Amino acid sequence: MHLPPLPALRALEALDRLGSATAVAQELNLTQSAVSRQLKTLEEQLGVTLFLRGNRALRLTPQARGFAATVRETLDRLTEAAMALRLDPSGGALHLAILPSFGMRWLVPRLPDFTRRHPEVTVNLTTRLRPFNFGAEPFDAALHFGTPDWPDTHHLRLMRETVQPFAAPSLLPDGPQSLDALRRMPLLHIQTRPQAWASWFATQGMAPGPLPGPTFDQFTAILQAALHGLGVALLPDYLSTTERAAGSLLPAHEASPVSLGSYYLVWPADRPTPPALLAFRDWLEMRTDEEDMLPR
Repeated sequence: MHLPPLPALRALEALDRLGSATAVAQELNLTQSAVSRQLKTLEEQLGVTLFLRGNRALRLTPQARGFAATVRETLDRLTEAAMALRLDPSGGALHLAILPSFGMRWLVPRLPDFTRRHPEVTVNLTTRLRPFNFGAEPFDAALHFGTPDWPDTHHLRLMRETVQPFAAPSLLPDGPQSLDALRRMPLLHIQTRPQAWASWFATQGMAPGPLPGPTFDQFTAILQAALHGLGVALLPDYLSTTERAAGSLLPAHEASPVSLGSYYLVWPADRPTPPALLAFRDWLEMRTDEEDMLPR
């Protein structure tokens, strides 16, 4: 089967989005009759009914609306690919999705070394808090926390994260708290890890029950909330180094740091790995700690 003509697909997508052939004609700078011909040609070529005709208005069938959504996604990806090609005709760009706090605190300070070693590669960073579909967004790879359970991907472990509970000195006038006292304090939660506090208490041998407290979407926000005395934050060690050294955050319990997960570089397994990503992955392997170089 031949691919439908691009102008007809654009007309279908616009009709689904705008709701009338008149609006489609205005957006595409065509006459209304030209739009109608393109839509009719598309219907004939596909051999299916795409439109519900009545009251002098065109409406897409439910099946056609689903097809139009696929067309829209495809056109968006083509536009993004064309823009990337214009900006980087040599193919040396790497499009990376990063977790905001880990990306800014761990990756970005190390990137100058990569750019010195690979000046031909441009690294473009976009923050994403949750896993996404590599097929629907134009990323070559992503930084991911937790377990390497992203479907149809390869992964490289970067760093094991260790966490501790910290609070401002004003909340700890008597120093570190007992587990029972700690669970009664205001605890700060992060949206992407709703069970983090419960898991931490479990590592201490305690089932704490309900743990109410305010929720934040990023570690940087939790860090600021803890600094201002809003509650106790379960913070990664790499994120709180400066604040601990300055004494503006103190341990809220005497337990040693514990690990609740690791950070990974994740990339799609269903496509060839671009040269820029190969260079970046090999460079990252040299940046991991010795502990994380163990077989995995």
